[in-house]
Amino acid sequence: MDAQTANTSHGALMDSVYKGQRHIYDLTRKYYLFGRDTLIEGLDSRPGMRVLEVACGTGRNLAKIGKAWPGVQLYGLDISSEMLKNARKAVGKNAKLGLGDACAFHADETFGEPGLREKGFDRIVLSYSLSMVPDWESALAHTADQLAPGGELHIVDFGDLGGLPGPLEGLLHKWLAKFHVQTRSDLPEAARRIAKAHGIELTSTRGKLGYFQLHVLKAPRTGS
Repeated sequence: MDAQTANTSHGALMDSVYKGQRHIYDLTRKYYLFGRDTLIEGLDSRPGMRVLEVACGTGRNLAKIGKAWPGVQLYGLDISSEMLKNARKAVGKNAKLGLGDACAFHADETFGEPGLREKGFDRIVLSYSLSMVPDWESALAHTADQLAPGGELHIVDFGDLGGLPGPLEGLLHKWLAKFHVQTRSDLPEAARRIAKAHGIELTSTRGKLGYFQLHVLKAPRTGS
């Protein structure tokens, strides 16, 4: 199966999973998708900055980013057209949304804005998305390529879960598998490798009990 066919197949899978789930997604996920608001608080964005969420889902994070950091230019893409239906309701005209694959999107085409790819994004968010992308390392590398000079990529996702009691950890893995979610215990190492390859700074935080992990990759400013 070639990459394009695989990506189309994954998009169809996500549509089938979330066609019904999208209606209760935000209500249920708030009980176990921890660290998202911590990520938003740490964006340190200013008016006029271009802020992109890759795999924006229902638009919950984009709406909160808009309220926390007024004046930013919001962008969101997702591989699921079903989830984008909710996102459009959540953000209205406050964000540009597009259907796209995290591993291969082109910003100009996705958002209908010529020159956007060249300008890049000042802040990019990956929130509990890499655990759902089959080729997640390619998605991470491609997303890092979209940063503007001095831009930051903020990532939150499930951690190693090492601090949880064994039975609870096992139950959580089984629950996540129902939604095609797989924890990425090797994400810290992948983030270090990609940061080194791109010549960018990396800061990582392990959440309580290893439940979630936070990473910030900061691109250097041109001429600095």
